[in-house]
Amino acid sequence: MQADFFRHNRERFMQQLAGGVAVVVAYTQMQRKNDAAFKFEQEANFWWLTGIETADWWVIIDAKRGRSWLVAPTISHSHQVFDGSLSPATAALRSGIEHVIDQNEAEKLLRQLAKTHSVVYALGDMPHAEYFDFIQNPTSKKLYDSLGRIFNTVDDCRKTLAQLRALKQPEEIAAMKRAISLTIGGFNDVKSKLANYMHEYQVEADFSHYFRSRGAVGHAYDPIVAAGKNACTLHYIENNTKLAKNELLLLDIGAQVDGYAADITRTYALGRPTKRQAEVHGAVQAVQRQVIQLLSPGVAVREYYEKGEKIMKIALLQLGLMANKNDDKHFHTYFPHAMSHGLGVDVHDSLGAPAVFAPGMVLTVEPGIYIPEEGIGVRIEDDILITTTGHTNLSAKLSTDL
Repeated sequence: MQADFFRHNRERFMQQLAGGVAVVVAYTQMQRKNDAAFKFEQEANFWWLTGIETADWWVIIDAKRGRSWLVAPTISHSHQVFDGSLSPATAALRSGIEHVIDQNEAEKLLRQLAKTHSVVYALGDMPHAEYFDFIQNPTSKKLYDSLGRIFNTVDDCRKTLAQLRALKQPEEIAAMKRAISLTIGGFNDVKSKLANYMHEYQVEADFSHYFRSRGAVGHAYDPIVAAGKNACTLHYIENNTKLAKNELLLLDIGAQVDGYAADITRTYALGRPTKRQAEVHGAVQAVQRQVIQLLSPGVAVREYYEKGEKIMKIALLQLGLMANKNDDKHFHTYFPHAMSHGLGVDVHDSLGAPAVFAPGMVLTVEPGIYIPEEGIGVRIEDDILITTTGHTNLSAKLSTDL
């Protein structure tokens, strides 16, 4: 992505701000072990606005004047020696923002802006954060609280950015196609060697090698390589179990290329599948085909999910997993997740809570049926672009067959 891409993103954001001021902050590094940090990954909104992939930077955007400032963190000499740092010149070139200031200058600028703007926009709380089982990166909340001591009001701009990011630009779609193409290559490489693997981790290792050896950052998310009953744990990432013949192997994998994620799932048979395994896989395959056909611009999101659930209920009834169409307990037992999610910079990109689907949106379609008591878990997932006339399955080249 070139600086013009990020400049254009800021211009679109400024239009939504209608003369207002916004401050968006990068993530900070998080502890891994003792005195070491995890490999850094950037906050998606900040990256989308600036292209900066380094920790602790800010961007201040004044829509009234059409100006932006990058705020550089204070880096000690010791950290520069050990970890390096991003120079102001490189940051300006990368982002297309010519004004790079330090944090003391930023505070003075914000106090000046507060004299003419009573409201400032920043990233508020993450939606559904109450369901997280991890500690959130603290920078957004820290900045949000500090802005409250300077401006009269701090408003959340997370939804506005989500709505802008949901409508993918040509450069973004091209990047996603590259990520998806690389991921498909990885799947085909692994499937051709499926009989040679003895452990889940060997499959993971080959995907990792395939992505990195071709220049990708690597995985867009922790890969799921789940054999047999492991596939019934939706976010299974241990990937350590020995593979056994006559099991199914669920692979949920996506490469990250040029800042954008792929997200593809296939379920393969290790050896000859049983009649029941083939029956369940065939049901998921049929559900996915039908649900994808529901997608087109102008379709109500709520209607899409309701119709998708009806299709899945018919499949579960035919498999003998539900007593009747109102058996919600068993429906959610055997299909415990959503049919779709947005896809983009984040693997779970927000679509901004739209009422209807619109051209440029990219989302997954990923029905799954999980039967722990039978040791069967099947999921099939493709990446779908909403077009002006309907939809395009960006990962259609990868067969969904067992």
